[in-house]
Amino acid sequence: MKKLLTRIRQCTVCIDSLEDGVNPVMAASTSARILIIGQAPGKKVHESGVPWDDPSGDNLRAWLDIDNELFYDETKIALMPMGFCYPGKGRSGDLPPRKECAPLWHAALLKEMKNIKLTLLIGQYAQAYYLRENNKRNLTETVKNYTEYLPDYLPLPHPSPRNNIWQKKNPWFAKKLLPKLKANVELALR
Repeated sequence: MKKLLTRIRQCTVCIDSLEDGVNPVMAASTSARILIIGQAPGKKVHESGVPWDDPSGDNLRAWLDIDNELFYDETKIALMPMGFCYPGKGRSGDLPPRKECAPLWHAALLKEMKNIKLTLLIGQYAQAYYLRENNKRNLTETVKNYTEYLPDYLPLPHPSPRNNIWQKKNPWFAKKLLPKLKANVELALR
């Protein structure tokens, strides 16, 4: 695992396509019990090199009901984005994750992480990649039908503050799914 993580952190496959340069951001270990698959680092995370070190991460930790110490304990929680580097700014937010990363690195990382009990699929890119034909017609339907994917996967919307409108339109998320999420996280960490 150590050699694999070093290779990922030294990856330059997309260097010519990334305006801000490469800085693969993730955390993993062979003992991790929860895997969080997100989209791609934002600008702040690209600069800090710390996964989920932004308001989205604050929201995610609140959803999971865990503190920073546990969240950043890679022996318990692995953080693996669809795109490992900041993809750059688009018209209405960050660009989508680079398509090269997941096929290049995910299988190798997953092979090393044999103790994963729960995988959180955050956002449409992770859900489309891992749920494939079982993915519903949109993110809301996929997340609403989360029980179909348990115990292997639990799909979630992106915790960005920009998604507060989505949460207000979907009150079932906070009432029904978040308690189940917290219970599944607790169970996976036992």
